[in-house]
Amino acid sequence: LGRTHSFLAALDTCSQGTMKGVGKLLAFETYLEKIETILERIKTEQGKNILKAANLMADCISKGGLVHLFGSGHSVIPVLDAFPRYGSFIGFNPLTDPRLMWFSPTGPASAPGLLLIERKEGYIEDGFLRYQPIARGDVLVVYSHGGVNAAPVEAALYGKKAGATVIAVLSMQNQSLANPTHSSGKKLSDIADVIIDNCVPPEDAVVELEGRKERIAASSTVAAVAITMCLIAQTGSILHERGKDLKIFVSPNVEGFDVDYNIKIFDQHQKTISAHYRKIYGE
Repeated sequence: LGRTHSFLAALDTCSQGTMKGVGKLLAFETYLEKIETILERIKTEQGKNILKAANLMADCISKGGLVHLFGSGHSVIPVLDAFPRYGSFIGFNPLTDPRLMWFSPTGPASAPGLLLIERKEGYIEDGFLRYQPIARGDVLVVYSHGGVNAAPVEAALYGKKAGATVIAVLSMQNQSLANPTHSSGKKLSDIADVIIDNCVPPEDAVVELEGRKERIAASSTVAAVAITMCLIAQTGSILHERGKDLKIFVSPNVEGFDVDYNIKIFDQHQKTISAHYRKIYGE
């Protein structure tokens, strides 16, 4: 009973603003305020770019093309969340490679190994994207907070070479401070047709600790996923207004939609991808 009382008292103190003193924000409150600021900046400063990108994506899907999405490391998260995801629809093709993700901090398939591969020139074009169905007229969305590693730069270069429109989601503040590291001398922003700034600081982490230079609690993932959902929402809205019959991936918790419905969505997605391969490589 005593422990329960102490816990409830702590919660009551939290509700007043702080566990140390009223008026001082708790760390989680600081984080949420920082995220709110980032999202508001995306809304007010990047709205035109999001709308431009969504129109390009809608045009692409309307003509039977695919919107491909690519990211490495933590930038794969918005790619995975694009499709299949409740509320998304056929027309999106996430480009994922287990070697460009990490599954443990150390050891096999770890973060250190990923860092080596995503900085290695030649792997993206020769070892991965050359086997993906990126065709002329498609759209390629490339995610990268820094925009200078070989992985995002080569993905964008490959997309342009294939005849795709390239959309970059990155931190322009980070880009402005970083020097090119790719042998082409280019950054991701130099290649993209449309740039959407995630409005995140170079450090990524946004919560300060007294007496420490380092910050904690990253923000770029929230920003990138929010931008992705904005693109899906706006693209879907444009297609719907044009009379396009969207094949939407729906939660089975929605009345009238069961697991079998989504199996049909998966089947249709596979048919779409297969048709795209035939379009590029022939029968």
